[in-house]
Amino acid sequence: MVDGRPMTHWRVEPGGVISGQLPIPGDKSISHRAVILGALAEGVTTVKGLLESEDVLATITAFRQMGVSIEGPEAGSLTIHGVGLHGLTPPETALDMGNSGTAMRLLAGVLCGQNFKTTLVGDSSLMRRPMTRVAEPLGRMGARISTAEGGFPPVVIKPTNTLKAVDEQLAVASAQVKSAILLAGLYAEGITRVTEPAVTRNHTEKMLAGFGMEIDQRGLETELEPEGSLEPCDLVIPADLSSAAFFIVGAVISPGSDLLLEGVGINPTREGVITILRQMGASISILNQRLSGGEVLADLRVRSTPLKGVKIAKELVSLAIDEFPILAIAAALADGETEISGAEELRVKESDRLSAITTGLKAIGIQVEERPDGLLITGGPIRGGRVNSFGDHRIAMAFAIAALGAENLIEIENCANVTTSFPGFVGLAAHAGLRIRVVR
Repeated sequence: MVDGRPMTHWRVEPGGVISGQLPIPGDKSISHRAVILGALAEGVTTVKGLLESEDVLATITAFRQMGVSIEGPEAGSLTIHGVGLHGLTPPETALDMGNSGTAMRLLAGVLCGQNFKTTLVGDSSLMRRPMTRVAEPLGRMGARISTAEGGFPPVVIKPTNTLKAVDEQLAVASAQVKSAILLAGLYAEGITRVTEPAVTRNHTEKMLAGFGMEIDQRGLETELEPEGSLEPCDLVIPADLSSAAFFIVGAVISPGSDLLLEGVGINPTREGVITILRQMGASISILNQRLSGGEVLADLRVRSTPLKGVKIAKELVSLAIDEFPILAIAAALADGETEISGAEELRVKESDRLSAITTGLKAIGIQVEERPDGLLITGGPIRGGRVNSFGDHRIAMAFAIAALGAENLIEIENCANVTTSFPGFVGLAAHAGLRIRVVR
């Protein structure tokens, strides 16, 4: 057992074809934000297409512990009876965020504006993830927030009389840090301004606007001046591009594949994975593009094509930060070298992803050079082998997809954490054409 989950390993036989139409679950980032803002709105918010993963359920549980009545989720539907910005009540125990760095960082922003003390904890992986980058700017807003030694959780937040707006220049491009500051800004006096070093996902900004809050975005700068309350609304969550990316790469690397994915969110701050794969030669058609709740959706048709190695531009890194594990598999089967730089943020995800990717690629016979801020991957045949996912859901899923282009069996250890983001992955992957089975 690890963090209460049974040890789970996967065995994936080589080969297979990804074809047909696949239902991709709802976007995790947007699901978190829908729960948070729905709870803080004054009235009833309905959500459809919610991702029912452990990470999102942790956010739901936290707000229930703080007095918010939430019905569901049932088949992706949720009804949230919002209590307003100042209607939360003190939880009886620490709020357990499980494996979710998003939940911990975003809730830190919300809780800094409350009149009660809270403590945020998580599983063994989350308790090793840095929270200083959130705690410091929130502290500059007047929050009484502290972490354990080294900047790690638990995060303890005590009540304060007043939060003040800040003009924050982020040193690291992080949508989670930006969002935490903006959420704290709902409780601050004055205009909160955040300037990023590079574009990151803007789901918080879009959703704040959808809940009736005035927010101004100009390039890398975002301003929030809180006025009034958050208004409830009806939300439809698009399919998650990060989850879709595994099957997109799977279809590209398996000869004869022809895949259709409907209603996938292609927010411009998230579509770096599509841009990079197209630069590598992937055949990805964007069809039926439309808007839903301020988010851009489209149907994606993906067909198998040979790939070539590329040098990934640094400005694309923040637009594809969660997709680099599966992009590494595409690079492993590409002709030539793929170079990734400016991606040091990958070292502080659910695992040190640069190290985990390197270890995994070497285990299946791929030449890779690990660098402080990136990787140099030389494409070649995937021999197969045994891979440690280090309890990281995206590493586990990426190396399962690698079996589509492998010569021999790939075994993946420590896969239980996949339930944090994509609980139905194994079933959907098997339906799609992967020869995958669970071994406990």
